[in-house]
Amino acid sequence: MASFEYTFDQLINPCLQALHNLGGSATNDEIEAEVSRLLKLGEDQVNEIHRGNVTKLDYRLRWARNYLKRAGLLDNSSRGVWSLTDKGKSLKIVDVKDLVRRVAALGGAAIKRKQFQEPAEEEDDEVDELNWQEDVLDIVKAIPAAAFERLSQRLLRELGFKNVEISGKAGDGGIDGKGILNIGSIITFRVVFQCKRYRDTVSAGVVRDFRGALQGRADKGLLITTGTFTRDARAEAQRDGALAIDLMDGNELAQKLKELTLGVSVEMVERVTVNADWFQKL
Repeated sequence: MASFEYTFDQLINPCLQALHNLGGSATNDEIEAEVSRLLKLGEDQVNEIHRGNVTKLDYRLRWARNYLKRAGLLDNSSRGVWSLTDKGKSLKIVDVKDLVRRVAALGGAAIKRKQFQEPAEEEDDEVDELNWQEDVLDIVKAIPAAAFERLSQRLLRELGFKNVEISGKAGDGGIDGKGILNIGSIITFRVVFQCKRYRDTVSAGVVRDFRGALQGRADKGLLITTGTFTRDARAEAQRDGALAIDLMDGNELAQKLKELTLGVSVEMVERVTVNADWFQKL
């Protein structure tokens, strides 16, 4: 089994190259897939876990993107799309050691190791996000299976699904529930879903088994997990000629719970600034 040995600094240029290859903008998943292709990573390397349900590749790519952003080569939108800046468009390769030193000099993350293995976590927004997501997922993984099914039912209702039911039947081929998704009051999809409380990766075999269970029973399938999906599982979900399966991994689940304020709330802290000069001018 090959392990993932790339440090975050070794992913900086592949990450930059991936953005160029993808037309100057891309989502996290698209960047990860292209970097995997560029580095010819095997399935074991792509799926090796860093902690929780976050892979080493995902975690260290977060740092690579962060350093490229601090160096002025990348920017990201509120929707999680990364894009090359004008400066980034003019460069396809950078001096990594020089870039890391310049970012550190600008007040960036402290370097923990000479090999730049993993900088201090508190300095990166993307990595900070992992902390609350892990808290949410640890709680969800600990609740009873029936409670997770009810959580999925509530989540789908909040997302606009109608007639969402929990099957509650043993031997139902892994199908945990069903619902109806109406788009624009015109198009209707019958959707069945499966809830998997995994602590690590969900394989392609799970996706295939789920597809087999829903054949002839729905127009779409949705697989929700607290873990993460392997690269092969994601490919299997969208395999040509087969019924497409939509996937929601742990990080996406946590993000949706936050957006819908389901067990997760965001507190906006008021900051008060006293302007001493204003008083001096009275």
